[in-house]
Amino acid sequence: MGTEGADETVRTRDGRALHAVVHGAGGAATPTVVFEAGMGASRCSWGAVLPGVAERTRAVVYDRSGLGRSPADPAHRDLRRLVDDLVDVLDHFAPGPFVLVGHSWGGPIVRGAAAQRPDRIAGLVLVDATDEGCDLIMTKANERLERWTRPVMPLVARLGLVRMMVRKLAAQLPEPARSEMVAEDGTPAAMRAHLAESAGSIADLRRLRDHAEPEPDVPLTVISGARSSRLGRSRRDALIAAHRTRADAAAQGRHVLAPDSTHYVPFTDPALVTTEILRLIPD
Repeated sequence: MGTEGADETVRTRDGRALHAVVHGAGGAATPTVVFEAGMGASRCSWGAVLPGVAERTRAVVYDRSGLGRSPADPAHRDLRRLVDDLVDVLDHFAPGPFVLVGHSWGGPIVRGAAAQRPDRIAGLVLVDATDEGCDLIMTKANERLERWTRPVMPLVARLGLVRMMVRKLAAQLPEPARSEMVAEDGTPAAMRAHLAESAGSIADLRRLRDHAEPEPDVPLTVISGARSSRLGRSRRDALIAAHRTRADAAAQGRHVLAPDSTHYVPFTDPALVTTEILRLIPD
């Protein structure tokens, strides 16, 4: 993504195939950076961040089931299933150490994997991540809105409206990530995977809030997009507050604002994301 990487197939514990791409190289003690995309997004969403990270160390992007070049998963795609798949990715590229980077819904996924493999984790970077500390996400009104919009999303995808947004975001990426994202993201199949991941997301967040798993005491950077979007200023401020609280609660926490970005920080401010990741990679 910017440079060609090496394709690998990761086998999950139940035999599914996940498509992964490895860029760069690092020493035995240098952390491997593993990226987790947002809900319904493929590995391509990291296309502008990946080249700078791969210059310093080994970096891995992969497609969750049903996204990009990974076949769909017939099972229920709740958060626990997504976490287990990421743990299988880490086991494939073991022993680590790993720096895990998650955008949006990728944030809870990398946190869950870190809780399962704490001895392998050297740091976490959460990029405008979904956070159960933001109460506005879990309101009944938001739950109703998601329930009402789910039936129309496949139609929106078939009409090409999702693809229009994909092309707009992809235009900010270097090749070959740009062309790969246009070809693979926003398709009806990708929308089905998105809907499968989102079906129980609010219930998953409530479980996280009520039954939090201990996470490793490692450097944690939480990046927030500072600009509001169509979601509105109040929701943006509430999410930033949740991010700040998460960073402040961590012994090695750091909160960083991306002043010119809304939610899509890896596309609009990739240099900031790259810088924060490399802070966790020894020279």
